[in-house]
Amino acid sequence: MFFRLSIKIGLLVLACVSAGVIWQQAQLSVLAISRINPVPEVEVLVSEERYAEAADYLEFFLNYDYVRNDPAAQALYSEIEEIRNSISYQASKLGEGLIAGTSDEGIGKAAGVITDFFVIGDIRDLTAQGVNWVKGEDVDEVVAALAAIGVVATAAQVASAAATVGSAGAAAPAAAGSTAVKGGVTILKSAKKLGKLPPWLGKTLVNSAKTVKKTKSLDSVADLFSDVYRLARTPGGLNLLSKTTDAASLRRMAKAAEAFGDSTATLYRIGGKTFVTAASRAGQLGTDSIKLASTYGAKGLRTLDKIGPTRFIKYSARASKIAYKGDFFDLMARFLAMVPKWILYLLCSLGVIVWVPWRWFKKWSLPFIQSKQTVAG
Repeated sequence: MFFRLSIKIGLLVLACVSAGVIWQQAQLSVLAISRINPVPEVEVLVSEERYAEAADYLEFFLNYDYVRNDPAAQALYSEIEEIRNSISYQASKLGEGLIAGTSDEGIGKAAGVITDFFVIGDIRDLTAQGVNWVKGEDVDEVVAALAAIGVVATAAQVASAAATVGSAGAAAPAAAGSTAVKGGVTILKSAKKLGKLPPWLGKTLVNSAKTVKKTKSLDSVADLFSDVYRLARTPGGLNLLSKTTDAASLRRMAKAAEAFGDSTATLYRIGGKTFVTAASRAGQLGTDSIKLASTYGAKGLRTLDKIGPTRFIKYSARASKIAYKGDFFDLMARFLAMVPKWILYLLCSLGVIVWVPWRWFKKWSLPFIQSKQTVAG
């Protein structure tokens, strides 16, 4: 008797817990995920002397109290900024831009594009590839293609600028378009030098250059270079470019960069394709909600998509007020959030069924069944 009663009480407790989990499953799904501690990742980047990338990554998390109030994060950020602001560091990045044509810092990027942005850089590259061809050496078709497109873009810039003056600004959109292509050429040259140019884009450029050379028009590459230009204006844009697989993924990445600006590279580093998917729904999910969810990693982004921004923000705020949850609480929350709903509903049903007074029900229903049988007989 005691054993049966214990089982019934146990099932009742499980039913109550299951009902609570069903009721609070959205909140548990937020409690079950942990926020990212950026300090270890930043320390790795600093050890590799990737100071600009480290600063961008840490700056994103410093927007949130749990990192902003962390002394270790504050000290690490001060250390990075001290190095980046030093004269020797700035001088080295300037030289890097002038010599290699590429850099991860603003001063180096500016130095690297000076010659490339003007037609002299394109003519230089075309000449170099022509010399290689004459000598029977390997010709870099991508560099030659970019240079050819760059020459046409420069001519279009000059023509558009003159037309803009003559038409009192009516030709400004054409000037802006040719400038975007020219800027895209410069960016893609840097990507090629850094090994950040994806294979699909190299093939596309070679084919597109033939069309541009034949038609003397930039129409066939305008959209492509516009997306490249938008993407590369954000910090870490070349890394984002290297992750694209076709023109459609480039367009999605460019739109994400437009929506999230300087945070885009960091958000992609955290969430990868999950972030790009969330960014495509930024109108419904909200940019601030996506940034907040990203502090929990890819799981946070998936949870945001599942429960919606309003509940995610509310439950995240509640979770942040818990000073210490402990390992046991974390494990319990993760376990309960992972239990399928059908199991929870089954436990609820069992908890009710075991307390139904079946003997009373049988006693009450037996005369009714017998009367039915008599009538039938």
